[in-house]
Amino acid sequence: MALEDAKTEVDTAFTRASRRGLAYENTFGGATSFLRRSYTKDLRGADLAVTGVPFDQAVTNRTGARLGPRALREASALQAFDPPYGWGFDPLSEFSIVDYGDLAFDYAKVNDFPDTLTAHVRGILAAGAGSLALGGDHYITLPILRAYAEVFGPMSVIQFDAHSDLWQDDDFSRIDHGTMMYKAVKLGYVDPARSVQIGIRTECPDYLGFHVIDAFEVHRDGPAAAAARAKAIVGDAPTYLTFDIDALDPAFAPGTGTPVWNGITANQAAVMLRALAGIDLKGGDVVEVSPPFDPTGVTAIMGAHVAMELLCLYCWNLWGKK
Repeated sequence: MALEDAKTEVDTAFTRASRRGLAYENTFGGATSFLRRSYTKDLRGADLAVTGVPFDQAVTNRTGARLGPRALREASALQAFDPPYGWGFDPLSEFSIVDYGDLAFDYAKVNDFPDTLTAHVRGILAAGAGSLALGGDHYITLPILRAYAEVFGPMSVIQFDAHSDLWQDDDFSRIDHGTMMYKAVKLGYVDPARSVQIGIRTECPDYLGFHVIDAFEVHRDGPAAAAARAKAIVGDAPTYLTFDIDALDPAFAPGTGTPVWNGITANQAAVMLRALAGIDLKGGDVVEVSPPFDPTGVTAIMGAHVAMELLCLYCWNLWGKK
């Protein structure tokens, strides 16, 4: 840590002179943007925009994920001092990464939410930046994928999750975090033949052509093998990565709405995410962090580390072109 900077830096989310570079203000103080990046609505020159989506009105069990973006930003302050370990480059210094703030929406008009979120992400992509969304419940991935499919066509998806979210529901007006991937396939936003779900450990009657690497396979064959298989499945297709925090075992991430035992470990998640370097990642999200059900804050810490890895995966390809 640059001790002299630590003595003088504060509220760098608003006061930093450059969008690039590490931040050294006290972890426990200041405005908690994601990784102390600049808060801005100006996306000119931005490589990646981190945006919060504080929505949890699609859940089937415990609420609270609307508080996820705030908790993830706070937890990310622990990572703003140093380049991410082991990646061999510093995306925070090499690239223009901003905190685009949260999505504004009318919580009392739930049916307007999907179009509002799609337009929000559409604006990020139109500015030439990638989107990294902090949820929020997992329904948010559906409107985001709509914006991505408009630009890139049907997306390959890597989904870390305890649940497939492929339960059949042909009423497309319903807003439900358990059916959103089914709808994404049926609406043509996702190419299931080049998509994979990792960590699954709940029943699903029809995977609609998705490849599945369930939690038992990850435990049996190891995370490196799972990542290699996932990487082969998506190939060089434009890819979106969505990470439901309940992919992790509740021992590592208790603060979530629908926890399921026998999940992947923190180590397995870290190994798999790192091993996916080189996929054509266009964007991603971290969802279902519910702070009210986590007395220690560990779930948000896990989620912030996942988000950092997604940031590195996105910037890896940009760095290779420099």
